[in-house]
Order: sequence, then C-alpha cells, then structure tokens
Amino acid sequence: MFRGITGVNIDAKGRFVMPTRYRERLQLDSKSAVVLTIDTEERCLLVYPLPEWEEIERKLAGLPSFNPAARRIQRLLVGHATDVEMDGQGRVLLPPLLREYAGLRKRAVLVGQGKKFELWDETHWDESRSRWLQEESDSSQSALPEEVKSISL
Repeated sequence: MFRGITGVNIDAKGRFVMPTRYRERLQLDSKSAVVLTIDTEERCLLVYPLPEWEEIERKLAGLPSFNPAARRIQRLLVGHATDVEMDGQGRVLLPPLLREYAGLRKRAVLVGQGKKFELWDETHWDESRSRWLQEESDSSQSALPEEVKSISL
C-alpha cells in the first residue's frame, strides 16, 4: 500500500525522484515499471505500478465501445497512459504533455493512494486541499456516502 504525502522536486529534464520508501516495492512488484496517466477529475497525474495499471486497462477495455461515456474515459485514461521506468537512481521522467496537463513545475507532491500515487503541482495541491477542507467543514454529515459514515476513525 502506498500512503502518505511527500514533497518532490522536478528537475530541468522533467524528472522526479521516487521516494526511497516506495522504490523497493516498485522494483519488486513491477520491476521499476510504472504507468503515468491523467486524472480526469483534477489536474494531476496518476502513477500506477505496471501490474496495477494492466488490471485497470483490462477493465477499461471491457467497457462497451458504443457507450459515449465509456469511450470518453477510455480515450482519456488509456490514451494518455505512458509507460516509464525508474532509472537506477529512482528517477521517473515525466513526458512534457503530461507535465503540462498537470501544471507540474519545480515543486510537486506525491500522494499515496493505496495502489497508486497522485502527482500534483505543489501550489495546486495546497489550493485544492484547502478547498476540500473548507467544503468538509461547510457540508452536513448527510453529504457523506453511507460507506464512509460507517468507518470509525
């Protein structure tokens, strides 16, 4: 499981260093291969270990091709999916089009989300997190799905 948030720098070549605490797991589970794609709801990138992405890609491929919403999500997620490998120093090269989509510049945050990561521009992350916290404090308990209400923290 990937969890936690880590600040990372993006170098002039568009690379970031995968935090050491995740490298061994990625090397074992996916032989350092990851897949980058866009998030369709936020301006960030999704970073999947290759085996996790292959499972998602199979499910996406199984969606009905005549359903416009299914085709749209296939085009966006699979169409932007890019295979990359961590190099020997744990660096991951971010393709220019994906960096541009997510507005990634010098400072970014890598957010563990269980089976994947999200990679955010640091400023955009801070703004979004503040907005979400405000929305949570403004909303009533009824806005939460029933499954979330049953979790005790």
